[in-house]
Amino acid sequence: MQFNMPSVGKWIAILLSLLLGIAALVLRARIAQPEKTEEGYKPAKKKRNLLMMAGVLLLWLCSGLFLGCFGLGGRVFQVAISPERMNILGFSVSSTVFVSWIVIAALALLALLLRVFVIPRFKETPRGIQLVLETAVSAINDLTKEKYGHANEGLASYFFALAALFVGSAIVELFGFRPPTTDLSMTLSYALVTFVLINFYGIYKKGVKGRLQSFVRPKAIIAPFKLLSDLAVPISLACRLFGNMLGGMVVVELVYFALGAFSVGIPAVLGLYFNAFHPLIQFFIFINLSLTFIGEAVEEVE
Repeated sequence: MQFNMPSVGKWIAILLSLLLGIAALVLRARIAQPEKTEEGYKPAKKKRNLLMMAGVLLLWLCSGLFLGCFGLGGRVFQVAISPERMNILGFSVSSTVFVSWIVIAALALLALLLRVFVIPRFKETPRGIQLVLETAVSAINDLTKEKYGHANEGLASYFFALAALFVGSAIVELFGFRPPTTDLSMTLSYALVTFVLINFYGIYKKGVKGRLQSFVRPKAIIAPFKLLSDLAVPISLACRLFGNMLGGMVVVELVYFALGAFSVGIPAVLGLYFNAFHPLIQFFIFINLSLTFIGEAVEEVE
């Protein structure tokens, strides 16, 4: 990284934006905010908000001008569809698979620490972490029962573990790693598990004969189309999840590339969405579609 000495005009712009930004924040701190019931509350609040916005904007401008001296604006935009591969003990492994192993190990360690140190004994009236975990488990449990139409029979535990893996896979992007959900081979593995569950529960509820008969009802002529439809399920689930997660990563990278040296703060705010809310939305869609397909395999008329 090479530091380019800024011109006199740029030094003036850097110092001026820095001083004005600090002055705006100091002035905001000196404006006492009255109580909501006092007269002049709204004007004072508006003035404080404007000064905060002005201060943050000026400091952001100052940081962008200063970081531009290090040549941070000359990045090359590159997004690979397939992740890089790593050589581990003589085996070529995808970097996303290795990250998945780290996420699984971290989740297992976190679960062990919570069980041993935080919740050594479950309380009848849950509080704190126990309340949060029980609420999340109940939500997944209720959703599986609603969509599946039967007792969840282990589906809730699987989808809860998958949700934890989704969130953990998204969080690693905050540390500069590529999320496993942006690898088509990983999303295809999740979708193949759903495909196995569809046929497992179909056979479990109706037997092999009943499952095969579901392909020829109401008419035998539609059997090829039903078979193709079932085979398309894992491909559809995998591509949908992969496309949405890869799109989020591309958006953040585009923002970094477009802003260059001024990419301070804004990508981080976008990252909160694409690394927190967006994975949860995609998981909700994934679990709903998976449960719908499993429910269809079970509920078809015999």
